Amino acid sequence: MDATNSVSKGVFVFINGATRVKGRKKTQRCNSLLDTSTTKQHWFRMYKTHWERLRQMILKMQTSSYGKIIDDLLKFIESCQQTDTYEGFLPTAALLTGINQTDHLSQFEKLAEDIHNNTLSIVVLLPSRDGSSLKQAVETIVAKCIHGQQTDTAEEKPLRKNQLNLDVLHAWYTETHINCRVKPKLTIIIPDFELFNPLVLQDLILILDSYATTLPFVLVFGVATAISTIHNVLPYHVTSKIKLSIFQSEPSATNLNKILDEVVLTPFCPFHLSGKVFKLLLDIFLFYDFSVNGFIQGFKFAFLDHYFQQPINALSAIIDDADDLQAIINELTSAELEQIRQLPSFRPYVESLQNPQEVIDILTNDGYFKRSLTPMIMKVHNYWFTFHCALQILHTLVSDLPKAPLGRQLRELYCQCVSCDVTELPEFKECMQLLSFLSKEEMLLKIKQVLDVVLQWVDRNDQLNIEGCVVYEVAPLEAMANGLAILSEELAVASHEQIDVDTQQDKQTLLSSQMGRQELREKLLTAAKHAKSESATTRAVGKIMDYFLGNIFQRHLHPPTGKKVPFIELFLYNDSSFIRQHIIGAPRAAVHTALNNPQFYTQCECCTLDESSCIIPSLPDLSIAYKLHLECGRMINLFDWLQAFRTVIDDVNSDGAEQQIDPVIQARFTRAVAELQFLGFIKTSKTKTDHVTRLTW
Repeated sequence: MDATNSVSKGVFVFINGATRVKGRKKTQRCNSLLDTSTTKQHWFRMYKTHWERLRQMILKMQTSSYGKIIDDLLKFIESCQQTDTYEGFLPTAALLTGINQTDHLSQFEKLAEDIHNNTLSIVVLLPSRDGSSLKQAVETIVAKCIHGQQTDTAEEKPLRKNQLNLDVLHAWYTETHINCRVKPKLTIIIPDFELFNPLVLQDLILILDSYATTLPFVLVFGVATAISTIHNVLPYHVTSKIKLSIFQSEPSATNLNKILDEVVLTPFCPFHLSGKVFKLLLDIFLFYDFSVNGFIQGFKFAFLDHYFQQPINALSAIIDDADDLQAIINELTSAELEQIRQLPSFRPYVESLQNPQEVIDILTNDGYFKRSLTPMIMKVHNYWFTFHCALQILHTLVSDLPKAPLGRQLRELYCQCVSCDVTELPEFKECMQLLSFLSKEEMLLKIKQVLDVVLQWVDRNDQLNIEGCVVYEVAPLEAMANGLAILSEELAVASHEQIDVDTQQDKQTLLSSQMGRQELREKLLTAAKHAKSESATTRAVGKIMDYFLGNIFQRHLHPPTGKKVPFIELFLYNDSSFIRQHIIGAPRAAVHTALNNPQFYTQCECCTLDESSCIIPSLPDLSIAYKLHLECGRMINLFDWLQAFRTVIDDVNSDGAEQQIDPVIQARFTRAVAELQFLGFIKTSKTKTDHVTRLTW
């Protein structure tokens, strides 16, 4: 046989006497990319501990949210098992998972596992990549049904690919379950319904229906958009063969809101996002992909970067008691203590001290400074505790107002409250005005809801005390509850009878002889604008609104700034530009950098350039072709381009223009041009066959 010199002529098998290795080589455990010195540092240990705790909480919430829909689907599968005879249609479940399919692929894998473990079913997961053609889809179904049920000790040889058809599946199913009183269902799960080839899916349903009298099929469709998609994809003669049951999964936005409310936006999370960073992650979620996992990974990246930037940020850890915090502080070195002194919020704190000796000790005595850090860090913990409680109270009051000026979700309120003083916003004043218009019964209901929120936070602190964890100061919360309870009792006994508020002194002021005509006119207009009488209920509501504003929101809902909260930088992450650079990709800039200066990514010494416009022969062929095409106009002559490419590659033998071009160089150039066309930099020209059109400028 002649030697094969081109892959375009065919693929041939050469017998070289090699034997197949029995068994597979065990995969080795992947080690961490970080060295031991990094993993043993205190900041990394605290990050790993807290992130694992947060991950378990998030996983628990996601499992509970998926639990109900999984239970409903299991009941549907079990109901299908109760009927042994074919009823003229295929039982089909449509699971509406939301517009983000990426987040729910793992859900379908878990669904297939739960159906296999909890019901008498043979489960086949058929993604669109395994069903590009009808033949491939049938082979995948038969292979997973037969081979998936065989044990490792089975002596049967696996069927060849040309033997995988529904007749073989029918024979295997009949032979395997001939003595079974209850035969299992064949559950076929299609997780990505929209990506499946419509023609293949239609033919597959019709074929499965023709075998449904002997093979009990059950279909499960994963629909990411709407139920109307099924009717748009499947014509009537196909939908008449299925009986559709619809199951609605929890939307991604609802799932994210639960995670934020219960895990992220709580004082029990040792890490808090600033308004800009939090809004950036929310915008990526709401306007880009609706990916809950993407939001969690972005939050995790910010969490790791916060601890990695400065090891002193480990002081924000959620600890069991003050002794644990003191143990963490004792591990700080002199350099780390100096980093704490250089925090922007440290100077206002020092300037607020009245004792000069205390100022000197904090600035110069490391031992005294370590002893002073414990109560100051605990004050920051207590600040977040009361801040989130006041935030929850504000959400309870304004979430159901008409048009929701401050928003209906807790995440919207957090963005505004953590960024600025929310009490100065016009939207807040509008909300307070709307609340003052509530009736007596509605206001009493609002106060009851607020009291429930406060008592919930107190009970949560008591539960932490029982578990031996850190105890927060609940005195401000108890003061809130007592004040609201007194005002609610006053409102409950208040009547709607009008109370005259004009006094004889006001009348004498208006009728003063020394008052001019213009001043008297202004006084009369002002008096006419204000109500001359008010009821006891109105007065009680006004007191309640003043209490909400002065004693709760202005006192406990001020933004986390260094002037009011010392060492807040240890708890707050605000580097939005850094996280934007690493989370939001810039593919065009990255591709240009990789092609214009490959050494930036390869770190290869032979590709080092003195200037970015230089072209050297050691560069990759694609990079050389790209840099040459940057020097051309809109139309590029392929022959001239090839000559320039040859000049760079083989500078020694490039003297004669008419010299025969080396086939190897021509092949390298052809491959580089094809790769540039694939990347979208050029396209073939219809007007000139020997030219290509440049697509970028």
